[in-house]
Amino acid sequence: MKYIIIDDEPLAIDVLTGYCGKMDFLELGATFTNPLDAISMIKEKRVDLIFCDIEMPQISGIDFISSLDNRPLFIFTTAYPQYAVEGFDLNAVDYLVKPIPYNRFIKAVSRAKELFASKEKAVEANVFSSYGEAGDAQHFVFVKAEYESVKINLDDIEYIQGLKDYLKIHVVNTNKTILTRMSFGEILDKLPANQFFRVHKSFIVNVNFIKRIQRNRIVINDVRIPIGESHKAEFFSLLGL
Repeated sequence: MKYIIIDDEPLAIDVLTGYCGKMDFLELGATFTNPLDAISMIKEKRVDLIFCDIEMPQISGIDFISSLDNRPLFIFTTAYPQYAVEGFDLNAVDYLVKPIPYNRFIKAVSRAKELFASKEKAVEANVFSSYGEAGDAQHFVFVKAEYESVKINLDDIEYIQGLKDYLKIHVVNTNKTILTRMSFGEILDKLPANQFFRVHKSFIVNVNFIKRIQRNRIVINDVRIPIGESHKAEFFSLLGL
């Protein structure tokens, strides 16, 4: 995977290049202190992964990533954790808070590697991928409900609740829920890892619908979802909290 780093701090660039140099599947494309200088390289589709700072003098990392039409995979790197939810709204692979611990870096790039492999596999099979480029992607999943397969748009799933041998999928703007006989492992294999997180033994949430986080609870459309002790540390770490 060819990557670039965009950060106005040379020291931060040095840290990331040092980390990336230990990963045999990562190849440095270039580093930039001004995000605008990276546009031509990205437009030529010679970039698979972007490490992008958020607070920069020329343009914020969030605004820069939002402006890209053909967006590669990207990981936000910043000293400001308050942008986490906004970052995940853009479907960031991960959100790393400086100073970046090496173990968190490994988790982030491993997730990026998995998403990249899924994208490449879809291209080879000539099918649409949930992680495809803007305008080409089909963001949906099929699940079996009763005697048929139901198509659900990923962006419409608010959260998923486990009920013994079934999963209850809550869909936005409807009072209906979809009941499917699947395990959490099976449904997670179908969902993009940068958008859906298991936060409890009985719940998966779509990070785009999180309104508030209250200690051990997540609020989604006035529904309070518990955060399990075994999932809390990783979930908060992923959000940079």
